[in-house]
Amino acid sequence: MKTDFDVIKYILEYRETGNINLRNDIILRYLELVRVIAVSLRNIYSKYASVDDIINEGVIALIGAIDSFDPDKNVKFETYANLKVKGAIIDYVRKQDWVPRQVRRFGKDMEAAYNELYSTLDRRPTNEEIADHMGITKERLAKGMAEAAGAITLSFEELLYEDNFNVEGSDGADSEMYKKELKNVIAEAIDNLKPKEKQVVTLYYYEKLKFSDIAKVLEVSESRVCQIHSKAMLILKHSLQEYMTR
Repeated sequence: MKTDFDVIKYILEYRETGNINLRNDIILRYLELVRVIAVSLRNIYSKYASVDDIINEGVIALIGAIDSFDPDKNVKFETYANLKVKGAIIDYVRKQDWVPRQVRRFGKDMEAAYNELYSTLDRRPTNEEIADHMGITKERLAKGMAEAAGAITLSFEELLYEDNFNVEGSDGADSEMYKKELKNVIAEAIDNLKPKEKQVVTLYYYEKLKFSDIAKVLEVSESRVCQIHSKAMLILKHSLQEYMTR
């Protein structure tokens, strides 16, 4: 994206003239942003929809961002568009209801068990402790973790999106300070993960690899990667919720 592109000027001129070519130029300039967001979330929807389908939803959200962006607020258009596009994709995936009800329920039960045990033990519970608390075998927990990986990740993304969106509603210095604190909380939580968990999260969020590609890198099954990722998401979401409610 060229730094000399004055998006505010284009937006204001588009609103004044209704010239669709101006709007389309903005879309073309930010299409890569939509693509990056769509790819970063693909493990949530890859079994049910193509990246192109999701990009289409993102472009619709980008058009909405162009129409609703308020230049008078202390927010960059790219930041605003990022949040609107990501939120629209998350909302679209959630509304499709692709994940079987029993898988969603298992994910919620597992998260509740993790939080309850953490509160009681004042530390991260082991998989054995989570399985015992849920009244299931360790093998059943592992299978459920693999199946619920997408649902658990979506739950974390929803929480992260909603919190970031609320931050954008704040003003100036307070907003910047909160966002910096939030990044530090997440970075610290990732740093405290076990080596394999940290590796999976890094490959997922920073290298933007699919679960199947991460499995090849780590030389384990895709199911095992999903299990590790599910546990990491439980940990990160718990850390984020603790920060937000303190």
